[in-house]
Amino acid sequence: MAAARTLPFLLAIMMMTDAAPRILVHGHRGARAVRPENTLPAFEYAISAGADVLELDLWVTADDVLVVSHDPLINTAICAGPEGERTIRRLTLEQVRQWDCGSKKNPEFPRQEPAPGARIPTLDEVLALAPRGSFWFNIEMKSQPARPELQPEPEQYAQLVAAAVRRRKLENRVIVQSFDFRLLRALRQVAPELRRAALYAGLPRDFAELARDAGETPIVSPHYSLVTPERVRAAHAAGLQVVPWTANTPDVWDRLIEAGVDAIITDDPKALIDHLRAKGLR
Repeated sequence: MAAARTLPFLLAIMMMTDAAPRILVHGHRGARAVRPENTLPAFEYAISAGADVLELDLWVTADDVLVVSHDPLINTAICAGPEGERTIRRLTLEQVRQWDCGSKKNPEFPRQEPAPGARIPTLDEVLALAPRGSFWFNIEMKSQPARPELQPEPEQYAQLVAAAVRRRKLENRVIVQSFDFRLLRALRQVAPELRRAALYAGLPRDFAELARDAGETPIVSPHYSLVTPERVRAAHAAGLQVVPWTANTPDVWDRLIEAGVDAIITDDPKALIDHLRAKGLR
């Protein structure tokens, strides 16, 4: 078995077979294909479907509360709420709570079932789901570096995330990922015990180089289109794991399986789990 496949992380969270560790399934924004994204109903669905990891996004309110949202401005295409300010960093948690992000169906996902009344959860509320299983959490620290007013400075942001994880004693069940490598480097200083993943979309690059640029992350998470068997083999030879995003169709899943990735981030965790099971990979 390759060295990259025997890392403590994998041993801690994967059910081993006589052959090889299974490919882990990350439920993207919970299970966006079937439940409103980044809501508790989406995460609860992913847990019931058997997802290995819950993937979620973070922004920070005006009163420094970590909340789970993909966008820095509350998205009116999928959320309904009061007129006026929508920038999360300019709203208190109480103001963010006024938005219903479960009643509007996302037209991009025809099978998505609304969850009326679902609010933007705090990170702590999502982490509180931990006793429901042995799944992990993949927490994306969102940012827009060109607009520093939208998020705290990297060190403060990292401290908020580390404190939230430590409060729930989930250091051994969390990955923190980001496209903003400043945040990953800050987190390495603040909480070296937390696993980090370098997200990437852009021109093809060597995965080991990405990991170094991000502060020696043990995981690289490229867009699925950037994954090739050669890049995965080179990453594994460097002791890295490869976790591509966001793959939603069987043809892409098969290509990633053949490339030898360690996990797949998907909007439809149940469908991917069924697909892997049909191939004898679960």
